[in-house]
Amino acid sequence: MSRLDDLRHIAGLVGIGAHHQDALGVWHDVSEDTLAALIGAFSLPTDPQQAAEALAAERDAAPFGLGTAEVVTQDTRYLRLRTSGNGAIDWCCQLEEGGELRGACHDGEVQLPELPLGYHRLTLDGGGDIAGITLIVAPNSAYLPPALQYGARSWGVTTQLYGLRSATDWGIGDFSDLAALCQGVGPLGAASVGLNPLHALFAAEPRHFSPYSPSSRAWLDFLYIDVTRVPGFAEHSEIQALAPAASIATARDAEFVDYGAVAAVKRPVLEALYQRFRERDLATSSPEAVEFLAFKQEWGAPLAAFALFEALHEHFTASGAEFSWHAWPAEMRDSRSVAVAAFAAAHADRVEFFQFLQWQADRQLGEAARAGREAGLAIGLYRDLAVGANPHGASAWVDPELVVPGASIGAPPDPLSRGGQNWGLAPQNPLAMRRRGFAPFVTSLRANMRHAGVLRIDHVMSLQRLYWVPSGMPATAGAYVNYPFHDLLRLVSLESQRQRCSVIGEDLGTVPDGFRETMQAANVLCYRIFAFERRWDGSFRSPGEYPALAAASAATHDLPTLRGFWLAQDIVWRRKLGAYPDDSAASREEVDRGRDRHLLLEALIREGLLDQDKYSLYLEQGDPVYGPELGEAIQAFLARSPSRLTLVQLEDVVGEVEQANLPGTTDSHPNWRRRLSRTLEEVLGSDALARIAQVMNESRARALPEP
Repeated sequence: MSRLDDLRHIAGLVGIGAHHQDALGVWHDVSEDTLAALIGAFSLPTDPQQAAEALAAERDAAPFGLGTAEVVTQDTRYLRLRTSGNGAIDWCCQLEEGGELRGACHDGEVQLPELPLGYHRLTLDGGGDIAGITLIVAPNSAYLPPALQYGARSWGVTTQLYGLRSATDWGIGDFSDLAALCQGVGPLGAASVGLNPLHALFAAEPRHFSPYSPSSRAWLDFLYIDVTRVPGFAEHSEIQALAPAASIATARDAEFVDYGAVAAVKRPVLEALYQRFRERDLATSSPEAVEFLAFKQEWGAPLAAFALFEALHEHFTASGAEFSWHAWPAEMRDSRSVAVAAFAAAHADRVEFFQFLQWQADRQLGEAARAGREAGLAIGLYRDLAVGANPHGASAWVDPELVVPGASIGAPPDPLSRGGQNWGLAPQNPLAMRRRGFAPFVTSLRANMRHAGVLRIDHVMSLQRLYWVPSGMPATAGAYVNYPFHDLLRLVSLESQRQRCSVIGEDLGTVPDGFRETMQAANVLCYRIFAFERRWDGSFRSPGEYPALAAASAATHDLPTLRGFWLAQDIVWRRKLGAYPDDSAASREEVDRGRDRHLLLEALIREGLLDQDKYSLYLEQGDPVYGPELGEAIQAFLARSPSRLTLVQLEDVVGEVEQANLPGTTDSHPNWRRRLSRTLEEVLGSDALARIAQVMNESRARALPEP
C-alpha cells in the first residue's frame, strides 16, 4: 500500500474521515498532509505502522476489552467481554444509590439484571484479570416538560444578557436584569427566556469576551453578578465608595459594553465583599458560610482547578506575561505539578476568591430562575452550551490530554463562507473522552443544565462528528473526526432526565445523513430558523411544513435582526468591511435579498397575515421600508407552525437593526458588545412587547396540529 493508503487506514481506526462533501456539494478527498497532521494531533506516531501498533497495544491492555466506562440503556441485557479462556468471571455491580448485585458468567457475556438509571460501578474478576468500570445506564430519550410535549404551543423570548440595559446596571446586563426580564414576560404568556452562553471567560483579561470562545464551559462569567445584591454591599458605604457613581454612569451610558470598564468598577467591590465574607462569615460559620462550603464541596475538584487557573492567570498577567498559559514557565503549565500545588497553597485566598465569585454567580442565576418560575415561565431559563473552549483557557490547562493540540474546530465551505471556517476552538480527543469515562462531558452538561428548563447545544452535530482544521493549514484543508455519537446522546438523555431539562440541538449547517432522525427519536428538539426554511425554488416554507419537535425562531445572534434583514444591514456591513471578493459578489447578494423581500411578502400575504395593499408599502418605489406590523406578521407566521416552541428575539421586539455578531469579523465589527437601544424598564412597559405577546398567544392558540 502507498503511504496515503496507510494513513487512511490509521485514520479510519481513530475516526478521521478520508472524504467528505461540503455544503456546496463539492466532494473533498482529504490530503496526505492533513491525515498525517490529524493523526499526530491524536498524539499518535505519524508513521502508520507505529500508530497501528500503539492503538493495538492500548486495545490489548484493556482488561476484558472494556473501556473506563460503558454506556448502556435500560433494555440492554448483555455486556460482551473479551476473554482468553472459558473460566468463570465473577462480577459485582455497586449501585449508585447503594446496594450491590453479584453474579458470574462463563461464556464471555455478563447478563445484566434490570438496573436503575445512573452511574454504577461494575467490578469483574476472572482469568487473573481484575477490572473496574463505570457502568452508565441511560434512557433512550431526553426529558420533555408538559410545555414541550405532544400538542404543546409554547413561546419564549431570547436575549443577549450582556446587552440588557437597565436603570441600575453597571455597564452590562446582569442576573438581576435577567430576573426582571423573567418577571416581566412570564405574566404575558412566555414560557421561557433564552440566553447567550454564560460561560466563564477570562477574569484577568476581560477583553477576550466572545461567549462562544470561553475559558471554560463549566463555570459562569463573573461579570454578570449584580454587585449590589452580594451580601454586605447594602450595609457598607465604604465598600460602595469603591465604585464611584461617575465610573458606573460612564460604563452604563456607553453605546457598547466596555468589558474592561465593567471589570474595573466591579472587581474592587467584589474583592472587598469577599474579604468581608472571610472575616465575618467564614470566621463565625454563618449560614452563608455553610452554604458556600457546601457549594465548594458539591463541585469539588473541578471548581478548585478552575479557580486555581484563574489565580495563576491573574498572577502571570499582572507580571506582564503573554495571554496564553502556554507562555507560562514549564512547571506551571502542568496543572498537577509540585510547583502548581505550592502556588495553590501559598495563594489559597486568591483561589478561594474565584470560588466565591462562582458561588455568587450561581446563587444569583438560581434566584433569576426561581423568579421566572414564580412569574409563570412554564419551561424556565433556556441556556446555551458552546461547541468548544478556547485553547488558552482553564479547560485546556486543567486537562491538556483531553484537548487536541495542533488542530482547531471549524467548518468546511458553505454558501456564507466559501473558504471554510476556523473557529479557533480546541477540539476534544474522542479517545481521551473514553479514557476519562466521559466525566468532563457530563460535568459540562450538569453545569449548563443547572437552573435551566432547556439547554441549547450549539452545533449539536458535534455529538457525532466535528470538522478539525490542522494548525497552519487553511480551513478547506480540514477533515471530519467522528465521536461516540450514541454514547454521548445517551449521556445527554440521562442528564436531561435527571436535571429535568429538555434539549434543543442547533442543527444548522452540514448535517450527516440520518442525524436529525436519530435526534428526534431521542426527544431532542431541532432548530428551525425562518430565513433558512425554504423550498427548492427559494420560496419560504409554509407554517405547516415546520417540524413539530422543534424550536422555531426568526433569526439567531449570527444573523441579521428582522429589521436588519429587511434593510440589508448585514450586506451594508460586509461592503463596508471589504468582506466580498469583488463588487459583483456584493451586488448579487443585494439582488438575492431583494428577491427574498418579495418572496417573504408573498408568504405572509398567502397566509393572510398581511393585506395585498401592504406590498407596495413595504417596498415603496423599490426601496425597502420596515415597520412593526411586518415584524409582528413574521412572528405570527412562525407561531402558527406546529413547532412546540417559538422564540422571539428581544432585539426584534425593540426593532433593532444591528445584529449581535457578524460572522467572519473580529475587531472590525462590535461583536458581542451591542446593547439594546432601550432600557429593560422601557421594553417591559412598551406597547411593542404587549403586541408581540398578544400576537404570540393568539397565533399559538390557532397553531396547526402536529402531523
